[in-house]
Amino acid sequence: MTSYQTGLFSEFLARMYLRLHGFRIVQRRYTTGRNTGRAEIDIIARRGNLLIFVEVKRRADIITGLDAVTPRQSGRLRRAAETFIARNGWTGNARFDIIVVVPHKIRWIRGAI
Repeated sequence: MTSYQTGLFSEFLARMYLRLHGFRIVQRRYTTGRNTGRAEIDIIARRGNLLIFVEVKRRADIITGLDAVTPRQSGRLRRAAETFIARNGWTGNARFDIIVVVPHKIRWIRGAI
């Protein structure tokens, strides 16, 4: 499996994990467009009045996965989320989460960014 395929599979696992926890997937691989200085959000999911923006990382351990989300990337993710919220008129709560997929385990860090 290539790293791209591994990433896609990890995102699939994360979506299934969120569904098992009562979330509905609103969008996956959301981008605001090329050359906008914005990032791609791996998963946007909703449960009731809560919208979550999820970054998925596949790493050998949890710490490496968390460290992979840099401050620069966090800023781009926030701007992309602001664009999504503005375009869709969302008025509920929103949060940034990270899901780290490690061998034989999925770790969901809520409010991580």
